[in-house]
Amino acid sequence: MLYLLLSISMSLSIIFLFLNHPLSMGLILFLQTIFICMITGFMSLSFWFSYILILIYLGGMLVLFMYITSLASNEMFFYSNNIIFMMVLLFMTFSLIYYMNLNYPMNLYENMENSTISNPMFNNFLLKMYNQSINMITILIAAYLFLTLIAVVKIINIFKGPLRQMN
Repeated sequence: MLYLLLSISMSLSIIFLFLNHPLSMGLILFLQTIFICMITGFMSLSFWFSYILILIYLGGMLVLFMYITSLASNEMFFYSNNIIFMMVLLFMTFSLIYYMNLNYPMNLYENMENSTISNPMFNNFLLKMYNQSINMITILIAAYLFLTLIAVVKIINIFKGPLRQMN
């Protein structure tokens, strides 16, 4: 499974080089983020870090999408048959490599047993991050960030920002 995710991520990286429309680039970047979060979740045996990573990327992608739609709102989206053909070819190539070498994921898993990620101390660190004594600090930080968000929203003026409409 990990090798298949790595191959899809690699093919998305190659396809990203040939795209020229901002929305298609954003879609590939979002898919790449999802696959990288799944890979880190499978490798660390805990999806906590992956969940935080995808939330941060999603917030950045929403800001990027807002800027792109305000700057290039009427640009037509054309897809090339060459890119679709290359996508299918890359996916078939990586799938063939995956199915020809079925012992690779087992070897990768055996190598992961000696890594620091699968160390029990690492897993205990994740459990200690949100134990009973730190819950109050976590709630305080979340409330502080929420109040900061409300203050920033009240301070900014929508009509004088960088996304105002040009008349």
